[in-house]
Amino acid sequence: MIPLIPVTPTPAVTLTSVITCPVCQHAQAEQMPTDACQWFYECTSCHTVLKPLAGDCCVFCSYGTVPCPPIQKQGKGACGCC
Repeated sequence: MIPLIPVTPTPAVTLTSVITCPVCQHAQAEQMPTDACQWFYECTSCHTVLKPLAGDCCVFCSYGTVPCPPIQKQGKGACGCC
C-alpha cells in the first residue's frame, strides 16, 4: 500500500497590484507580467519614471501592494536578480 502524502495547495498568484508613485502619491492598479520583472514604470499622473529600489527585482516589489508573481510563488531571490 502506498502511503498518502497530504498535498498542500499552492496559493493563488495575484496578478494585479496597485502601484503608488512616491513623488505625487497617485495610485494605479496595473496587471503584472507573469514571465518577467518590470524594471520601469511611468506614473500616469506626474510622468515620473519609477525604478526598483535597491534589493528589489521590479517596480511592483518596490511600489506595489502585491509583489511580482515570481516572488509570490517562490520568495525573495526567485527572479535571479535580487
